[in-house]
Amino acid sequence: MIRLTIDGRRVESRNGEYLLTLARRAGIEIPTLCHHEAVEPAGACRLCMVEITRPQWNGWSKLVTACLYPAEEGLIVKTSTERVLRTRREVLELLLARSPRAEAVRRLAAQYGILEPKYAVDQEGDNCILCDICTRVCATHVTGAISRVNRGVAKKVATPFDEASDVCVGCMACARSCPTDAIAFSQDGATRAIWGKTFEVVPCTVCGAPTVTREQARWMAQRKGVAEEDFYVCDVCKVAKTGLSCRKVMW
Repeated sequence: MIRLTIDGRRVESRNGEYLLTLARRAGIEIPTLCHHEAVEPAGACRLCMVEITRPQWNGWSKLVTACLYPAEEGLIVKTSTERVLRTRREVLELLLARSPRAEAVRRLAAQYGILEPKYAVDQEGDNCILCDICTRVCATHVTGAISRVNRGVAKKVATPFDEASDVCVGCMACARSCPTDAIAFSQDGATRAIWGKTFEVVPCTVCGAPTVTREQARWMAQRKGVAEEDFYVCDVCKVAKTGLSCRKVMW
């Protein structure tokens, strides 16, 4: 086991665990907007910066991203020094200037006493903070239909050439994982539109509630080697069916 200190608390870690995981396990909250349990960390938002040092460093310390820095024996971690708080406020000012209407950014900024950024606000800015959760989720768990495109101030998340993607299955994993609700979509009954593409949403074969798109069912069936129809049952009915099966076994 690796032993280190976070905000004066002695914590133990297994090899490969990151500081953010250890802090949260110890009940110490570190803010982040780009972290998602479904994908590997990326350190994109820089909000989880913490200050680390060691006794032999004679007072020298440095800032690191807690989501990417692994636990090390004897490390001393501080999550709320003035240096750390100053850095977080600076990051939040920049994010607020970029995405002034993003509720998650505004809420977090307010916690740090920032209501309006000192930088020029992009009034046309969207809610995307380029955290890459959506692109990482799509690439890791689905089809890789979206990615970052362009450079500099024109950088954004999009499908190739901003055209309807041939591989997007309309699963909504990107929109549901986005921390700032930046991904536009619409759903009207049996029709779902996202990334410039319209999908048919199949009704549950048991209760009639919307389930998945036909494209998503087809993709999952091919991936798992089962019939498409296996995915045409909603989560509520699956749970009910599982519960009924368990009761039959128990009684």
